[in-house]
Amino acid sequence: MPLRYQRLILIIISMMFILSSALLILFNIKDNIVFFFTPSEIYEQKIYEKKKIRIGGFVKENSFKLNSNNTIEFIITDNNNDINVLYNGILPDLFRENQGVVAQGSLEKNVLKAKEVFAKHDENYMPASIVEQLKEKDKWNKKYK
Repeated sequence: MPLRYQRLILIIISMMFILSSALLILFNIKDNIVFFFTPSEIYEQKIYEKKKIRIGGFVKENSFKLNSNNTIEFIITDNNNDINVLYNGILPDLFRENQGVVAQGSLEKNVLKAKEVFAKHDENYMPASIVEQLKEKDKWNKKYK
């Protein structure tokens, strides 16, 4: 068999391997994609399925409740719409009312049954090491916390 046919066969086999690998990756990623929404987007797009989603917003003031069965209940708001959240687990240290939060879980009847809750720090947050460096160089601005 001539050398050019051997190369052609090698190229075809390599392309088939690459194509099958790409298809395998795409089919597996499909199950792991989690979409991020705000409460208003949930209502606008009428998302009521039991698929895995993330909802971000602020914890509404006076909405935090600890139920008798250790289930935590709170409301995520974007100041236009609200979503009730049920969570059974340990909340992050930064979790508090009027603070940014992202909850991941499944939406059932306008209630998010959260599997994970992530507290977001405000946009003024800066790591302590960078604060020290700025103070040393006299570049520290007191508006940062």
